[in-house]
Amino acid sequence: MRILPIAALVLPALALQAEAPPVVRHSPEFVLRYNDGHQTLLSSYRGKVIGLLFVHTTCPHCQHTSQVFTQIQREYGPRGFQALDVAFNEMANLYVPEFVKAFSVGYPVSFSSHNEVLDYLKYSVMQRYVVPQIVWIDRKGDIRSQTGPMGEDNAQYQESYWRNMIDTLLKEPANGAAKKTTTTHHDTAPKKTPST
Repeated sequence: MRILPIAALVLPALALQAEAPPVVRHSPEFVLRYNDGHQTLLSSYRGKVIGLLFVHTTCPHCQHTSQVFTQIQREYGPRGFQALDVAFNEMANLYVPEFVKAFSVGYPVSFSSHNEVLDYLKYSVMQRYVVPQIVWIDRKGDIRSQTGPMGEDNAQYQESYWRNMIDTLLKEPANGAAKKTTTTHHDTAPKKTPST
């Protein structure tokens, strides 16, 4: 089992420890902006299982994660999985084309502002967090799992966790009801013992 390291992005020196948002919750709308000028709403992917990665194009861990998600997209895409990257480092829109080319990212890579991403994640601009941030959205548009602000649960950065999450969510019908909770726990995927 391989654990991917994560890069910490430290905001101002007086940054606050981020408080985890509730999981499960309905995914807010989010605008995906692309370099060719078009925009897509996140809700347009309703009916698919979404792995939404918030990345910095210059972060080695984000680069590696996007490469792994490219392979996962090839395998699970035909079954209803969709990986999406949102780059939000400074001037990300300028770096996205090279990021896609250099790391052979095989799924849509959009860009957004720092504040829009933090608003979606429900983080304060004064909080510390790591990148990548990964959000799992089920077929109905509910967030089912989200990495902790500071990557508190390393298991969520393992490929086995990602595949387990995709398998679990793909088995659910698009019109099935996800169990609603008010917990702040980030891991709502059923536990499976990895096969060897």
